[in-house]
Amino acid sequence: MFKKVLVANRGEIALRVIRACHELDIKTVAIYSTADEFSLHVKFADEAVCIGPPISKESYLNIPNIIAAGEITSADAVHPGYGFLSESSQFSKICSENNFSFLGPTPKIIDSMGDKAKAKQTMKRAGVPVIPGGDGILNSPEDALEKANEMGYPIMLKASAGGGGRGMRMVMNKSEVISSYKSASQEASTAFGNGDIYIEKFIQNPRHIEVQILGDSFGNIIHLGERECSIQRRHQKLIEESPSPFVDENTRKKIGEAAVKGAKAVGYVGVGTVEFLMDKNKDFYFMEMNTRIQVEHPVTEMVTGIDLIKQQILMHAGGKCPKFDKLSLRGHSIECRINAEDPANNFLPFPGIINNFHMPGGKGVRVDSHAYSGYEIPRFYDSMIGKIIVHAKNRQRAIIRMQRALEETIIEGPKTTIPYQLAIMKNEKFQSGDFDTSFLDSFIFNKKD
Repeated sequence: MFKKVLVANRGEIALRVIRACHELDIKTVAIYSTADEFSLHVKFADEAVCIGPPISKESYLNIPNIIAAGEITSADAVHPGYGFLSESSQFSKICSENNFSFLGPTPKIIDSMGDKAKAKQTMKRAGVPVIPGGDGILNSPEDALEKANEMGYPIMLKASAGGGGRGMRMVMNKSEVISSYKSASQEASTAFGNGDIYIEKFIQNPRHIEVQILGDSFGNIIHLGERECSIQRRHQKLIEESPSPFVDENTRKKIGEAAVKGAKAVGYVGVGTVEFLMDKNKDFYFMEMNTRIQVEHPVTEMVTGIDLIKQQILMHAGGKCPKFDKLSLRGHSIECRINAEDPANNFLPFPGIINNFHMPGGKGVRVDSHAYSGYEIPRFYDSMIGKIIVHAKNRQRAIIRMQRALEETIIEGPKTTIPYQLAIMKNEKFQSGDFDTSFLDSFIFNKKD
């Protein structure tokens, strides 16, 4: 077992990892930028090292400074969390070269899944259903136009190194292809340092379903059911739940087996997520694989009883996957990502000081947050300040419990997404499970809510 883990991240996920390490009797090292000096992850780690100024590239993306922090504190492992360097094969490689165990996949696995076009080809060879589309990277705007005309509209242009909706364009007709390709490539190049674009057939009104997988170094890979992630705005998830209200037992078995098959194709070790689009007929297609812990991992923890961060650490320390005769999901769990944004003003980010902060409690309510009363939300990073997770006997009760939890929450100072999420909980279509990834396009939010 590791003696000391450096957590190469910030905010709620850093605090989440620190808690798991402490329960495993592992010492922790927090890193922080000058903007995060008073964040809770810094306070609760055994040691903390400032690694640079607020700008991410000079701190949380500064590999030499992170490695130096690990060396001066004698850490023997590095946990990357999510975002930042969590899916950087270079970071994984450098950690290993400097004798730190990287609590994530090998550089080879990260590269094989990080390039979306290559990942699609890998899954296709493994027999996992993939979205129909051109094979490989597009050579030019003209190549995109030719393939789009062959495939038929609408189509999607996607950044091969992308994520979070950046470098992604939906194209309805041939007159939009050239300009969409150029803008997507430019955006991808700016965001990821890689302007490569690939093309796929657009699946109309799909659901976004992802499967949590675990893999150990002995070749054992299991899945822990699916998460429903269709409530998203501009490809950014706002609400997640497990299990999906749309997925039945037979479909769960099929999609779980497909996820495991794909993970085995690359020899996956650790925690990961295989993401799919599912159409109205419950046919599903591989979209991408995230080679890290996900923001929404708590809903899986709530319905399975498995601590995914602890399990991740144990498997990288040589432990084995849990064994199930049959996967059993207990009840229903829903998560709301609480962002410091103004939903009545096009979700404008709202950094600043929190004047009053009270989180909900009671049976079946969990809060993962690094914020507190008096905390100043930095303007340099993602606007998420926490997550509220509920668990109940069934989905109907989970929705009621989430309503109660959101109503109990007090965050004074910044605007937050709480009123918007509360309105969703009260929406009849959401309550009935009748929604897909286009749900928020037609959702009407009353600013008085």
